[in-house]
Amino acid sequence: MNKVAAMTKGSAVTGVTVWYDSACPLCRREIALMQRLDRRGRIAFVDIHAARPVNPVALLARLLAREDGELRSGAAACAAMWRQISLLRPLGLAGRNPVVLAVLERAYLAFLRLRPRLQSLARRFEGRRG
Repeated sequence: MNKVAAMTKGSAVTGVTVWYDSACPLCRREIALMQRLDRRGRIAFVDIHAARPVNPVALLARLLAREDGELRSGAAACAAMWRQISLLRPLGLAGRNPVVLAVLERAYLAFLRLRPRLQSLARRFEGRRG
């Protein structure tokens, strides 16, 4: 059993498990939106800081999800999550196509390059609001 699977043993058997960084303001907002959209409760959201994973660095680097016993990363993890949400399901299903997934992965990598700046802006915005 791999480290991530061992960490979440006993989590939701059906649907998808998504690990997220609750210390990241962007991640918190995205997950809050996904939780609102997940009306059927098919996604188990796991805060990596509360779960105390064996290797948190790997979980912080890219979005990770487990779907059908398979670990997915980056755009594939996003697509797995989207497939569980009625509104986003068509996009998630399109992500099964290798060409579409490659385009989504390029967009995901571009987001990762911008993420530190976006996090900084989001933290400043949160500081002004709170």
